[in-house]
Amino acid sequence: MTVTRQNTIRAAGVTDVVVIGAGHAGLAASYCLTERSIDHVVLERGEVANSWRNERWDSLKLLTPNWQSRLPGFGYSGADPDGFMSMPEVVDFIQAYADFSGAPVQSNTTVTSLRQNGDGYRVISSSGEWQAKSVVIASGACNVAVTPKVAEAIPAGIRTLTPHQYRGPQQLDAGGVLVVGASATGLQLADEIRRAGHEVTIAVGEHVRMPRSYRGRDIQFWLDQVGILDERYDEVDDVVRARRLPSPQLVGSSDRMLDLNSMSDNGIRLTGRLMGFNNGLAQFSGSLRNVCALADLKMNRMLDAIDQWIASARAGSDFPAPERFAETRLEASPKLTLKLDDGSIKTIVWATGFRPDYSWLHVPVLDRKGQIRHDGGVVAANGMYVVGLPVLRRRKSSFIHGVEDDVRDLSAHLHATLKAA
Repeated sequence: MTVTRQNTIRAAGVTDVVVIGAGHAGLAASYCLTERSIDHVVLERGEVANSWRNERWDSLKLLTPNWQSRLPGFGYSGADPDGFMSMPEVVDFIQAYADFSGAPVQSNTTVTSLRQNGDGYRVISSSGEWQAKSVVIASGACNVAVTPKVAEAIPAGIRTLTPHQYRGPQQLDAGGVLVVGASATGLQLADEIRRAGHEVTIAVGEHVRMPRSYRGRDIQFWLDQVGILDERYDEVDDVVRARRLPSPQLVGSSDRMLDLNSMSDNGIRLTGRLMGFNNGLAQFSGSLRNVCALADLKMNRMLDAIDQWIASARAGSDFPAPERFAETRLEASPKLTLKLDDGSIKTIVWATGFRPDYSWLHVPVLDRKGQIRHDGGVVAANGMYVVGLPVLRRRKSSFIHGVEDDVRDLSAHLHATLKAA
């Protein structure tokens, strides 16, 4: 691999494009802009891969295998393609990509304001002002941990943590823990906290159940082969819903299936969705059984699609026989309340999702929920683009390997827009 150009520190001024964010999506966008000889700068509030460095818990690993870690012109080249990167390894991978591509990153440069200015944009940062014809927003989808409104009524004396604040079970006080949320984050944290010796209850809402491997291959292999990951945003039946789906129940390990059954096997209590707090009680929905049945049904539909693909490819002899996993096991009467005022629960961990932070964006492109309005990454403001969001242009958009096709499409659109100006 050859470095295409050297990183340079530029004084604030005029450029064709300002890219906001130097995570994997912003760096990939920079690479494609360089390929088209488009002058640009990448502004990063911290260091390259800042969120991976500072906003992840210690034991977290990527949910995608190493062979799937690739960016434009660059890919994993280590000795363990079927393994899963730890957070320090992810940081090293993204930093290596920044070095390889020579991306013009201005580190420790926080964007405080983005406004339209004539036919372009005025970007005010902690290192000065930029005037650009176009802007690519790559600041991420997980800047702020979301906590539900019911959190305002938590009884006194109970500590709360978000995934951004949690680093490991050594932070927790002795006593029970309520984990709210059952996506990948919620299950991984509940599992780790339970293994550290805490009594754990997990409140379960809508979730996506998925096996780590199927018919002898990692599930990501099948999602890739069958074409699920390549499904375009304009082919999805309900793209708004698809973009809000929780992350699948996976863990970065090839020998573990992390689901609600494994939670129960580990002594973790399952309850329905947290509805509120009243008189020292946490109150839960009674729909847990229906929610779990729907997740089981959707998982089996996905496995059916994989089996059909194998059959149509006449490849059945190349893989083990089809299998189905046990349905989610629940107590006959899952608990609808949990006492919080008796000292048995000391900590609540909110694994209830994330949202972007666009407090600096002063262009009327946000919807009522604070999300950028866009059509496959082309924002409803001329010359503005966004990358790195879930199902941006394809179902794989939020994965590291999924950003390449998106940024190639959008850099072509951006290039045409600049030429037409």
